[in-house]
Amino acid sequence: MRLTIFWERMADHFGAAYADSFARDHVMSELGGRTVHQALDAGWEAKDVWRAVCAAVGVPADRR
Repeated sequence: MRLTIFWERMADHFGAAYADSFARDHVMSELGGRTVHQALDAGWEAKDVWRAVCAAVGVPADRR
């Protein structure tokens, strides 16, 4: 998954304004105690980060 698609999906789910705030501030156990930004900076694949976000916040299957 390309980062542009990842961020589009984040904005679609959370709203454009909240997506970055969530990605910057929400520490997730699914990402090894990292935020979305930290996981991406650490080299995680965008698709794996998206899957973790989906699992953490219950994104419906049809929007994954």
